[in-house]
Amino acid sequence: MTTLTLDGVQFAAAAGAVQGLFLSGALLAQRSNRTANRLLAALMVAFTIFLASGVYYGTGFFRLHPHFLGISYQMPWVFGPLVYLYARAASDRSWRFEGRHLLHFAPVFVSTILAVPVYLLSGADKIALYDRLQNGELPATIAVIDPLKFVSGISYSAVTLLYLRRHRLRVRNGYSNVERVNLNWLLWLAGAAAAIWVMATSLKLGAVGPRVRDDHISLAIAVVVYGIGYRGLRQPEIFTYDTLELSTAREIAPQVETASAERRQERSALSASEAERLERDLLGLMEAERPWKEPDLTLADLAVRVESTPHKVSELLNARLGQTFYDFVNGYRVQEVQRRIASGENRTRTMLTLALDAGFASKSTFNQAFKSRTGQTPSDYRKAIAT
Repeated sequence: MTTLTLDGVQFAAAAGAVQGLFLSGALLAQRSNRTANRLLAALMVAFTIFLASGVYYGTGFFRLHPHFLGISYQMPWVFGPLVYLYARAASDRSWRFEGRHLLHFAPVFVSTILAVPVYLLSGADKIALYDRLQNGELPATIAVIDPLKFVSGISYSAVTLLYLRRHRLRVRNGYSNVERVNLNWLLWLAGAAAAIWVMATSLKLGAVGPRVRDDHISLAIAVVVYGIGYRGLRQPEIFTYDTLELSTAREIAPQVETASAERRQERSALSASEAERLERDLLGLMEAERPWKEPDLTLADLAVRVESTPHKVSELLNARLGQTFYDFVNGYRVQEVQRRIASGENRTRTMLTLALDAGFASKSTFNQAFKSRTGQTPSDYRKAIAT
């Protein structure tokens, strides 16, 4: 009986495959945000197959059982689409997977059809083909389509990160506190996937041997799987991710930061008189009723109070005041804390208490907003005032 011996990389890949299989089952068992969880489960299954195949080839086990050779070839084609679609589903609970989204997996279907002749080879012929591939003797079909995997991976990584960047701006246009709608988890996953594709492409361009290249990629994917498991254990909300995004917030098209105020005004649906009236009402409301002291204040809430729509209020803030809703509201909160520090209240009350009273939901958001607004940390500002 042949003994299966694993080196360090192969052991890590095997452990990652087991972890990925366990996570896919845990994700499928979740009842909330099922679309996102199913997509992430599918990604875990793809990772599991890829990692298991690394052990299959690396240990030479395929020479005893060559019939599974090539079973993981299509997996890199699905990594990019699944990460992108998961980001869409996890950031917007109303998003649903539809038939048209299968187009993202067209390369998988095409490459599978092209690989049918390989799957039909005898075991001995499959082993011979593997040896030729390791020596750089690529069949014409593989030589043409193989580089496209890297183009696909890099492209999907860029699209996913761009989508999350745009989504982050939409969130800041709809919420005054973003702790419950932050994208840290999705950014971590998308960033990790992008890093793997950059590494894989660099190794490919550097003419690194396929076995060494696959070992590096397998180890990186195993680390990502471990990371998902680790974050899942520490932050169970990952598997019930909910941005609580309002439908009204999704109506808001993010403004191009470098565009001039004049060009934004030209595109505005507000007439000059309506914009002036809305600005007057909005600023008057902020001063008189101080709604910014409410931690959960949203753009939709504010629009109702000034008898307007979220889209128009957002246009006013972006085009006339040059701010997102998040920056606009937190500006008032920072001013309130500054006023109370200047009055000496910080000597009898903690800085966090002042921040919470002003409407901030957490210390981290307060510190970030305060420094962005004043150029100083709260403690530095307090010392400057005292001096």
